[in-house]
Amino acid sequence: MMAQNQHLSKTTEAQSSEKKKTRWCDGFKQKSNHQEKVLANTIVPHFIAKREYGNLFVIVFVSYFGAKLHRPKLIGIGCFIMGLGSILTALPHFFMGYYRYSKDTFISPLENSTSGLSTCSNNQNLLLNGTSPEMVGKGLEKESGSYMWIYVLMGNMLRGIGETPIMPLGISYLDDFAKEGHSSFYLGNLYAVGMIGPILGFSLGSLFSKMYVDIGFVDLSTIRITPKDSRWVGAWWLGFLVAGLISIISSIPFFFLPKSLDKPQKERKASVPLPVQKEERSQMVNLTKDRQNITKTVNGFIQSLKSILTNPLYVITLFLTLIQASSYIGSFTYVFKYVEQQYGQSASETNILFGFITIPTFATGIFSGGYIVRKFKLTLVGIAKLSFYTSALAFLFHLLNFALICENKSVAGLTLTYDGNNPLSSHINAPLSYCNSDCNCDKSQWEPVCADNGITYLSPCLAGCKSSSGSKKSMVFHNCSCVEVNDFQTRNNSVKLGECPRNDQCRRKFYIYIVVQILIIFSSSLGTISNMMLIFKNVQPEMKSLAVGFHSLTIRTLGGIPAPIYFGALIDRACMKWSINNSGKQGSCRIYNSTLYGNTFFGLSTCLKLPPLVLYVVLISAMKKKYQGKDTKASENEIKAVNEANLEPIRGDDRVDRETHI
Repeated sequence: MMAQNQHLSKTTEAQSSEKKKTRWCDGFKQKSNHQEKVLANTIVPHFIAKREYGNLFVIVFVSYFGAKLHRPKLIGIGCFIMGLGSILTALPHFFMGYYRYSKDTFISPLENSTSGLSTCSNNQNLLLNGTSPEMVGKGLEKESGSYMWIYVLMGNMLRGIGETPIMPLGISYLDDFAKEGHSSFYLGNLYAVGMIGPILGFSLGSLFSKMYVDIGFVDLSTIRITPKDSRWVGAWWLGFLVAGLISIISSIPFFFLPKSLDKPQKERKASVPLPVQKEERSQMVNLTKDRQNITKTVNGFIQSLKSILTNPLYVITLFLTLIQASSYIGSFTYVFKYVEQQYGQSASETNILFGFITIPTFATGIFSGGYIVRKFKLTLVGIAKLSFYTSALAFLFHLLNFALICENKSVAGLTLTYDGNNPLSSHINAPLSYCNSDCNCDKSQWEPVCADNGITYLSPCLAGCKSSSGSKKSMVFHNCSCVEVNDFQTRNNSVKLGECPRNDQCRRKFYIYIVVQILIIFSSSLGTISNMMLIFKNVQPEMKSLAVGFHSLTIRTLGGIPAPIYFGALIDRACMKWSINNSGKQGSCRIYNSTLYGNTFFGLSTCLKLPPLVLYVVLISAMKKKYQGKDTKASENEIKAVNEANLEPIRGDDRVDRETHI
């Protein structure tokens, strides 16, 4: 008995911390999960941005200096570091207490029971169902002294550092050794095959979202909430563990790739021992010179950076892709919450939706865009026009989203009076009705129940319910005075645990919404390859890695970090019901004003999608002036220059051989 009490005390100490930290960690698994369950939308992006900070520390230097080193090995090292970061992020789950999803619910793995929900007949106190002040105090102390966030901080920074070399070095490595005119096709294949990762991630995310966060540690039969409940937290830590192991395993093949794809052919040609020795001595001399010319290398880096920043075509492309990326990043960060709140879908259902419908569409669009560039041998101006047309088409489809916004849910105390007869002009401090004014209910409690009249009540107490039957997920509350007032015909004054589902009209809009998203994603992805080619085809061939790296730096700094913050700040204005933690502080949003959420979400995206269309017109005009009279294909000159640059070492070796023979 003493051991049991000690275990209960320890678990209680971690409850407050678990409620805040565990749900916070849950958001990092994938963008598809419950990333804003406990913290406000304005706070969560700051934690997510830690991965961006790790990337920013090294991306420019890796892009410039990494191009001169063994690029495949650097990519392999990055994958390994990224895997370690993912595993490190999952560790807080094993060091923290059990998740407590309600103030009046205490889960004990030993007793396998949960306390009952408060009804109108219960004697309500500040601390419900006998939760002692000592227990709450210990929980708050644990919350304020927890250092679990350090694991998430370091893990996300390692993930950011690890993913740094993959994009700039991988793209330049592929483009350098692709056949003439084939780079766009190979890039399209690369992006299309790369979609297998998100599909696998979303599939696993859907599976893990259905699993309770403390699976394997508590008796799941004692859990009364379902995955559709806004308080549900899935097994976020499983996603990090699996992703970390996959990243570490995938890093192994990169260590066996050659530094240059034509290196084996050179080695076969140089089968005579003497030239091989000369080549080795030449490499040693070059390494010595590199060590002696560090200052020149740094100066070369500064000059190269200055060169791309004074390139007007690169700068225009940089700005328009930055604005586009801000729209995509902000939208993708909150689209999962939007689907859950707007159409009543669970996190697992949302994962399946975006994993098996939108991701294949995105891969098909990317592949098709790369094929179009190669098939029609588009010039750089033609590539810019393709990007403009696809962006304009996606913008037109995007406007259809405004017509697919559902009406607000019927929620007593937020959109309707507690008796359900009249709409409320404001959800702030809605007055109690005569049907529940004597119940002495806790208005901050969130235990939604649904009546047959389609109205959701914030708790059984606020619905005026006097008794209950059943247990856990099948609980039914009876003799609900607020329901009885509103439902004269059926005389059914009972409510069931959980929110009421959306009506048929909203469900029909959801199916149309899926079709519209497919059209938007396909039209947008058609221009992905052309946008990427505009980044590195408008600069000198030797600066491609730096151009791609600086582009990634800009997108992450000015797009990836601030976009989720201002998107979240505006979306939070649509919240109608905030959770309150044990310390009395504001937690996450339980329910939103659907109309305001939709208009804010899509309105902000629209404002960010319009300026790039204007910049495309400016870019095309500037490119026409520069390339006027030059019938140059998209990659012809650049690849010739790359081939000449690749032949320089061979020519140098030939000169060394001739001098040796003389």
